Amino acid sequence: MTTVERKPLTVRIARWSATHPWRAMALWVVFVTAAIVVGNMAGTNQAQNSGNVGETGRAEQLIKDGNFPKDPSVERVLISARSGALDRGAAKTAAADAVARLRVLPAVSKVGDPVPSPDGTTLMVPVSMSGDPKTASDRVQPLLDATAAAQKDYPALRVEEVGYASIAKALDATVGKDFQRAEMFSLPVTLLILLVAFGALIAAGVPVLLALSAVGAAIGLSALASHLIPAQDSVNSVILLIGMAVGIDYSLFYLRREREERARGAGHLDAVEIAAATSGRAVVVSGVAVIISMAGMFLAGDNIFSSLAVGSILVVAVSVLGSLTVLPALLAKLGRWVDRPRIPFLWRLTAARQGADGTAARPRFWSAVLRPALKYPVVTLVISAGALLALAVPAAGMTLKLTGIQDVPRSTAVMQGYDRMTKAFPSTGTEHVVVVKAQPSQQPAVQKALADLSARTATDPLFAHDQRPKVTVSPDRTVTLLDIGTPVVPGTADAKRSLDRLRTDLVPATVGMVSGAQYAVTGEIAGTTDYSEHVKQSLPLVVGFVLLLTFLVMAWTFRSVVVAATAIVLNMLSVGAAYGLLVLVFQHTWAEKLLDFRSNHGVVSWLPLFLFVVLFGLSMDYHVFVVSRIREAVRQGVPNREAVASGITRSAGVVTSAAVVMVGVFAIFGTLSTLEMKQLGVGLAAAILIDATIIRAVVLPSLMTLLGRWNWWAPRFLRERTAPVPPVVQRPATEPELAPVG
Repeated sequence: MTTVERKPLTVRIARWSATHPWRAMALWVVFVTAAIVVGNMAGTNQAQNSGNVGETGRAEQLIKDGNFPKDPSVERVLISARSGALDRGAAKTAAADAVARLRVLPAVSKVGDPVPSPDGTTLMVPVSMSGDPKTASDRVQPLLDATAAAQKDYPALRVEEVGYASIAKALDATVGKDFQRAEMFSLPVTLLILLVAFGALIAAGVPVLLALSAVGAAIGLSALASHLIPAQDSVNSVILLIGMAVGIDYSLFYLRREREERARGAGHLDAVEIAAATSGRAVVVSGVAVIISMAGMFLAGDNIFSSLAVGSILVVAVSVLGSLTVLPALLAKLGRWVDRPRIPFLWRLTAARQGADGTAARPRFWSAVLRPALKYPVVTLVISAGALLALAVPAAGMTLKLTGIQDVPRSTAVMQGYDRMTKAFPSTGTEHVVVVKAQPSQQPAVQKALADLSARTATDPLFAHDQRPKVTVSPDRTVTLLDIGTPVVPGTADAKRSLDRLRTDLVPATVGMVSGAQYAVTGEIAGTTDYSEHVKQSLPLVVGFVLLLTFLVMAWTFRSVVVAATAIVLNMLSVGAAYGLLVLVFQHTWAEKLLDFRSNHGVVSWLPLFLFVVLFGLSMDYHVFVVSRIREAVRQGVPNREAVASGITRSAGVVTSAAVVMVGVFAIFGTLSTLEMKQLGVGLAAAILIDATIIRAVVLPSLMTLLGRWNWWAPRFLRERTAPVPPVVQRPATEPELAPVG
């Protein structure tokens, strides 16, 4: 009896889609539309205080136990001289005018008396807003209008408003414009790159269309998921970033292979099946590797990484699904129309890259780049790997910092006002919050200890002295808060010293003497310190998880322990180089004007862990695709050195195009205003560029050439039970006998 070999799942899905194109496309449209509509209806559940870990987390829990009434959102109207000394009479008149305007507004619950600064340069009017502080930024505009009207009447003075609501409103506007700019520029840049790659408008437009639809569906699904795992503010930016990169990559791999097989003479359906069996399989393996990497963020144990993991996993999964279903349907329906309309000059360039048999011709440039790796593999490997290791060395001095209000771009007027306010009133800037929980009967002892603590900080230059420290007691008198201002900037050495002074010396010596009291220190400085330490502790666990599962997936996919191990080593090399470059650029000031940012002498705390999983996942796109082509050649009996050259040069065009798309999209994020998005964009763009050039075109071929048939070694249990019998190839007598390839 003749048995019919069951085709791989990717081929069966592609064949169904190709033979039922209208159904496949309709189902995709329904899926994407439903995800967007349902996500919008459900809304996004934003995370609150997601970075609270360590002693900061304990302090926040103690505050929660106190059931404090919500503090109102406070805005401050500042009146100062534009130049020279402040005219106090004019300033008082302007303050009275501002008070009169603000007091009648529905969004205002209380207007305090004007307070002069210790140096006499500024008059400050505190304004308490009514309603929920969380929504204060949505209701602050009437206050800003009243302040602007007062400024108009007193042009000789500077009348401005500063507060967390007004800052949040300005920041939301900045981030919104950034997101729109990223969308606006990423599309034409991506389309232009794809036009160069394909030379035809429809072929270039299909990957963009699928990537955008995947991003839209993932954002909708992410809104639904946020009701299980609250979402971070930056999750949609990350979805756009990752979605445009992988969505276009997967479509590009598939489309180029289908086009190549069609040029060889295969029919539309056969070309789709071959593309599904080769590039489709590589897309699935790559997608699984990316998802595994992203899932590693769940092990960090905090909401920031969990939220980013959910968004990233969703957009990668949707992108894989689209490339396996609707993409074959589109290709089958379009047929040769996918190469229309042709862009004359670009089409000739594309046609020139095709060989006589319709396959991709070996580009002279990449052949020249590969020559040293193939001819002198040891020397090439030592020099290239050594250069990347040297670039990774600065990563050893990486300093982690959470971004805060001091990192908001100073191009906005409200942040310029904030700097003037904190200079005149240091205690209105950064604060340490000492939290004490004790029995109500211990309240006198707690108050005495806090008074002692306040007195000790009053003579210390690490703490602010312009106002008396604020003490707040919970309604049940069990929890007491002491706010201690500090003139130092979060993330600096002085900030760390002020926190250590409180935690290890002043607080234990005062509050620690109260019998049975629980205490902790929180605040912005404590938050960034504790979170950075949390990331350092979580990183080894996440790295270990990602490395282990990626190794298993690669070993099973390629049936080779050596391929899996080299994939791990090469990706770690590119990640290390990216870390070193990030430190060189952002922990120093030399690139500030070049990239338009103000250095906080650190790297955003969550970025190294997130960058690791993203880079490790995305670099697998190239590795899987390139090694798949090499393995394909080896399984056909091509000698190892020639297979390496063939696999890399034949995949160079698509890998280069995919890398340029990724680098282009990521580089756009490097131009955004917020420091964290700028660091993320620059880090990813540089790492992908390194990975697609030095790693894939120099280190990988030299290593695989050096290893020879050892590339495909596997223990007996991992070998395929049946393997294709390649043509007989004469091997040197010294070459070891290994397991069958595959």
